[in-house]
Amino acid sequence: MSQTHLTDFQDTSVPAEEDLVEPQRRRAWRELSLFWRTFFMLALLLLGSILAWLQALRAFEFEPRAVQTGRQIASQINLSRAALINADAIARLSLLKTMAQEEGLRIVPREPSDNFVSLEGDALTSDVARELRRRLGTATVVAKEVNGVNGFWVSFEMDDDPYWFVTNLDRFSTGGGKTWMLWLGVALVLSLLGAALIAGLVNRPLKALNFAASRVRDGDFNASRLDERVHTSEIREVNIGFNRMAQRLAKLDQDRALMLAGISHDLRTPLARLRLETELSVSDEEARTHMAADISQLDAIIDKFLDYARADKVALSAVPLQDIVTACARPFLDKPDTQVRLQIEPGLRVLAEEVELGRILSNLLENARKYGKTANTGVAHIEVSAISREHWVYIKVRDHGIGVDPEQLAYLTKPFFRGEAARTAANGAGLGLAIVEKTMQRMGGAFALNNSTTGGLSANLKLQRAPKA
Repeated sequence: MSQTHLTDFQDTSVPAEEDLVEPQRRRAWRELSLFWRTFFMLALLLLGSILAWLQALRAFEFEPRAVQTGRQIASQINLSRAALINADAIARLSLLKTMAQEEGLRIVPREPSDNFVSLEGDALTSDVARELRRRLGTATVVAKEVNGVNGFWVSFEMDDDPYWFVTNLDRFSTGGGKTWMLWLGVALVLSLLGAALIAGLVNRPLKALNFAASRVRDGDFNASRLDERVHTSEIREVNIGFNRMAQRLAKLDQDRALMLAGISHDLRTPLARLRLETELSVSDEEARTHMAADISQLDAIIDKFLDYARADKVALSAVPLQDIVTACARPFLDKPDTQVRLQIEPGLRVLAEEVELGRILSNLLENARKYGKTANTGVAHIEVSAISREHWVYIKVRDHGIGVDPEQLAYLTKPFFRGEAARTAANGAGLGLAIVEKTMQRMGGAFALNNSTTGGLSANLKLQRAPKA
């Protein structure tokens, strides 16, 4: 048995993984899912609500607070100025000392050389400064730093001399900008988390419905049942309707399988009797041979019906792929019209049912032998290759015949459909490839057909790789 390197597999024998995925698979970066659409919509609505709330808070809370703070500071300056003007020198010193110790207020002379930094920054402090200028005069200076000393500095005049009124910057609440930014950040994070939670709750039933629908599509009706006790009435009605539909489909599938099995079983007895009567009553040996061949053909068709009606559940186990392929290819090695070349990665083990996998490979090999002959030699050159990639094993059975019309590829796995070549050369029921696809699905794998770029038809199988023992 010959072996090749990985690059040879990829060039000549390994089935492309794209052949085994759904052709209409959407890329995540091209189209947003319903979850993200819902999330972004809720996030924008919540963010807009927060901004509207902040504007309302500014109109009904920040601006009145700024006006109140400006009035309070202006009243303290006017009261301090009046008290100092009406006090004598000794009382003035005592008053200044008391104001500094008890109230944290200082009044210092303002020099022309003083360097100051304006307090105005955010909207709230600007409103405070505007209110102070309205009450104390347009020339009033409001600063947060004078000559490198931090504080709340307000200029005023007393007896035509300029002074600074100084207190702590945090004595009067002039905004709390950092606090509001913190709370705004907290509100934004909570809003985004709430949007994600709501979007998840909205999309969870859709995800469950999508999973159940995919199970029904694959024929697994038992795993497709949805919860009929959910609290949301609309979702509960959808789940109940889907479950009833799945039950009816399961019943139809069981009736179909039972009908096929019953018809096939009932035909076996008269066929066996007919074969016996033919052997005993027909004297012409050639006629007897033809009649026996026709009966064998009918018997083979019945086998196909039984295979197609086989139960959906199979017990999977780790089986050696090389041994199964070799056993299936052995009957074809001695045929003069068939040449089989095997390229199997050594040591491969797959999760499958051994008898079913052998039936699939024998079916594909027989199909390639019948319809994959080259026109000039009349010999079917068949290649069977297998390689593993991560958790999957990819198997390809390829012939070098004329291939299949691309328009017919999608129909070859449909029950009772046969391609143009098969109509002239075959006498079966058209169930072979349909049985292969159905059996692969039962074993958790996938099956696809495509024309090779260098001629011939390629049958691609995808099975789960068995863990190493």
